[in-house]
Amino acid sequence: MEIFAGTWYNYNRKGVIPMGEDFLSPRSDLIFKLLFGNEHGVEQLTDFLKAVLRLPADDYDEVIFVDPHMLPGFEGDKLGILDVKLKTRSKKTIDIEIQLKPALEFKERMIFYSAKMITEQLGAGEDYTQIKRAISIIITDYPLISDSKEYHNRYTLNDADTHSEFTDIIEIDTLELTKLPESGDETQLWDWMKFLSARSEEDLNMIAQRNPQVKKAVARLMELSKDEQTRLLYESRQKMEWDNISREKDARAEGLREGRKEGRKEGQKEGWTEGRKRERIIIAKKLLSRNRPIDEIMEDTGLSRDEIETLRKNV
Repeated sequence: MEIFAGTWYNYNRKGVIPMGEDFLSPRSDLIFKLLFGNEHGVEQLTDFLKAVLRLPADDYDEVIFVDPHMLPGFEGDKLGILDVKLKTRSKKTIDIEIQLKPALEFKERMIFYSAKMITEQLGAGEDYTQIKRAISIIITDYPLISDSKEYHNRYTLNDADTHSEFTDIIEIDTLELTKLPESGDETQLWDWMKFLSARSEEDLNMIAQRNPQVKKAVARLMELSKDEQTRLLYESRQKMEWDNISREKDARAEGLREGRKEGRKEGQKEGWTEGRKRERIIIAKKLLSRNRPIDEIMEDTGLSRDEIETLRKNV
């Protein structure tokens, strides 16, 4: 447990869950969208983007929010849902994602989303010159890049030896809240990262004095926190998460009991390794029957995507 401005938080597989009456966490995907994903927060969003990206200032003269659903391009293709998605004046596409907890294949998923942002730009008969830059901003509440101590890293297509840039048509910017230094580095980006990582009203008040746009975001956050409808929606989302966690826990416990029983049988016949795999398969089937996402089942069982897809056909 952690005390957050008099509010109790529980840590679980989904991240931080509020339990009290103080301000709502800006790290919540719901609150982040309400703060930045609409016309009310366009000034603050623009200030945040300027702090992260290397784009011409006039690119932000026109910011258009677009549907975050990335529709499949063909039958059997995957559907992606982005946290906040927008286009700039020059038609660059920007996706902002918040990830509170490590997820298996997260980097691969972000590459997939980047590729979708490229391919969805072209219709039949259009040529490649129509393609505009696709930029992903990833905000994590855990260490994501193991070989860098910086809280902001920018990735494009480069030569690994000479570092010569092939193209920046795809750009991925990572922002790791856990690497943010306690003392400010005199950048606007630090101000925004401090806002997102705030754990107390004291943190918010301090950062509001440093940056006028962050101050507006703090004021908006407090309004949302006092709004009954927003709180009800927020608490409903959290209750859904708790219910899912409870169901998953029951599924794992049931699968574990059955798996151990089957594992002992398999262990006698084929060895303990096969028995343990049988145990993971049973747990995966239980989670599939409760419609849990494949990425989470992979994380919980260690089975591959192909193995789980095969199991799903028989559930």
